Amino acid sequence: MDFNQEIQNAQVDFQGTESPYFLLGLLSEFNNRYQATADTFFEEISWKQFFAIICIGLYKEAPTLKELSELMGSSHQNVKQILLKLESKGFVEMLPDKKDKRKQRIFWTEKTRVFCKEHDEGSTVIVGKIFEGIDPKNIEITIKTILQMDENLKGVKIK
Repeated sequence: MDFNQEIQNAQVDFQGTESPYFLLGLLSEFNNRYQATADTFFEEISWKQFFAIICIGLYKEAPTLKELSELMGSSHQNVKQILLKLESKGFVEMLPDKKDKRKQRIFWTEKTRVFCKEHDEGSTVIVGKIFEGIDPKNIEITIKTILQMDENLKGVKIK
């Protein structure tokens, strides 16, 4: 849904929608649209699988399932399912930790390194298009805002 268009659309009435609610809806809409675009771009794997690959690559040492789940903001069960699919496709290996055999560490494979290299230029073009015409200061403000929203969400306790 194009919210700019929908705001003007007589079938949808956003009048009176408070900004926080509108923003949450907008973030959800953007996430859905981005995921669909990325799923098409990557073909072999989904955006969520590629996001897991990105997150694994951010760690200085290969992460555990618990660490990766926390960074991705998802449950252990969901991340485990993503990793099992990636493992079956040859993108990751899950190996016992050298110090604590109860833990498994998640490693990129050579296939992942090649995949990332092959998709780097296209990813850069897509990200460039997404942020085209947006002042870098606004991007920084958006990052700070979403980080604060994330911190606040972590404090929400539902009974």
